[in-house]
Amino acid sequence: MEKKKFLFVSFDALITDIAWQVLKEGHEAKYFIENDDEKDIGDGFVAKTDDWKAEVDWADIIVFDDVLGHGAQAEKLRASGKLVIGGTAYTDKLEDDRAFGQEELKKVGIPIIPYENFDSFDVAIEFVKKNPAKYVIKPSGEAQNIKLFLFVGEEEDGKDVIQVLEAYKKVAKKEIKIFQLQKKVSGVEVAVGAFFNGAQFIYPINVNFEHKKLFPGNIGPSTGEMGTSMFWSEPSRLFNQTLLKMEPKLKEEKYVGYIDLNCIVNNNGIYPLEFTARFGYPTISIQQDGISMPISEFLFELAAGTLTKFKTKSGFQIGVRIVHPPFPYGADIKILKQHRREAVVFFKKPSLDGVHIEDVKLIDGEWVLTGTSGVSLIVVGAGQTMKQAQHQVYSRIQNILIPDMYYRTDIGDRWFEDSDKLHNWGYLREV
Repeated sequence: MEKKKFLFVSFDALITDIAWQVLKEGHEAKYFIENDDEKDIGDGFVAKTDDWKAEVDWADIIVFDDVLGHGAQAEKLRASGKLVIGGTAYTDKLEDDRAFGQEELKKVGIPIIPYENFDSFDVAIEFVKKNPAKYVIKPSGEAQNIKLFLFVGEEEDGKDVIQVLEAYKKVAKKEIKIFQLQKKVSGVEVAVGAFFNGAQFIYPINVNFEHKKLFPGNIGPSTGEMGTSMFWSEPSRLFNQTLLKMEPKLKEEKYVGYIDLNCIVNNNGIYPLEFTARFGYPTISIQQDGISMPISEFLFELAAGTLTKFKTKSGFQIGVRIVHPPFPYGADIKILKQHRREAVVFFKKPSLDGVHIEDVKLIDGEWVLTGTSGVSLIVVGAGQTMKQAQHQVYSRIQNILIPDMYYRTDIGDRWFEDSDKLHNWGYLREV
C-alpha cells in the first residue's frame, strides 16, 4: 500500500501503540490526546497535534479510539466522505448505557440476564433487601471506566452488595450517577468479537478471555485488565447466537471497527454481559500481532469497506500487561513520584519482539514511564498451544526491567479448564 496519512484521536491515550505500529510500517501519523494529564504519552514515538479538527483535511484516514461521544464525531466525518474507523452515536450508547445495550440485545432475540437500573443508592439498597440474591454492581457512563467500581457479589442474601452500595453512597456518588444491578450467573466468562467494515462482519472472529483481577489466581480487586488470551476462529455457535444477530443494525449504522460482546455461558445458554463497541485495550495490540498483514493496511481497507476476510496466525495469542504503582488505583501524583514516574524501561537484550507500548515516552533514545495510570507495556506471545504461547510471552517478559514492575504470571491458565466446558457445551464449534 502506498504511503498514507493517519490521524489518531484519543481521550486518554489508549491507541498509542497502534499509532506507533503504523509509523513503523512507513506511513505518516499524527496523534491527538485530549486528557491534559496524559498528553505526553507517546512523545518521541508519534508526532502530536493539539487540534485534531484542523488535521482532518490532511488525513487520509481518521481513527477514533473510544466511545463517550467519539461515535457521533466519526459518524459525521464518515458522512462527509472521509475514511473513518469509529462508531456512531448508537454504537456508543450500546457501551455507555448498559441498560440500552441489554435492551438492544433483547430486541434481536438474544436472552439477557435480569437487571435493574438505578440512579439512587438508597433505592438500590432497598431493592436488594426485598430481593436477596447474588448481584453484580455495574456503573454506567464514564464511571464504568473506573474498573474498581465493578463489584461481583458472592453472598446469597446480597449483604455484601448492600455493604458496597452503602460505601459507594458515601465516597463515590459524584462519580457513579447511574448504575445497574445484574443477577449473577455462574459459568465460563468468554468474549466474542469481530471487525465490521461498514456493511458486514469480516472473518475470522476473535474469541478471548480477559483476566481482570489484580493477582494470580483471579483474586484481588478488578482492574481494567491484567492480560488476555485469545484465538481466531471461523463463525461458531457462540458468535452466531450473539453478535451475528446485530449485523443488520450495524450495517444500518455503517459501523466501522471492532465490536466485542462479553458473555457468561453455561450448559443452559449464553448470557451477554456488555458490549465493547470500539477497539479493546490491550486487545487490539495482541490482535495486531496475530493479523497476517500490516496493521496500517488492515485499518485502511477496513475503513474503505474493501476488507472482507483476512489471514491470522493459527493457535493462541497471549498479552500480559506490565504495570507499576499506583495501578490499579488511578492517578496519585505522590505515589507516582515515589515510584519514579519517569523511570527508564531497560531491556537486557536489544530484542523488542512482542513488546507494545502503553504509558511511555521516548527521551534521548530511552523509553521512559509517564502518564498517571501506572500501565507500562503489553508483552505478547503466540504458539500452537496455550502452553507454547505462555512460554513465549513470559520468556519475553524476562528481558524487561522496570522499577517496581509487576504482572500476573497465570494469563492463559483459565483455558485449561474453560476449554473443556466450552467444547462440551458446543459453543466453539464452527457452523
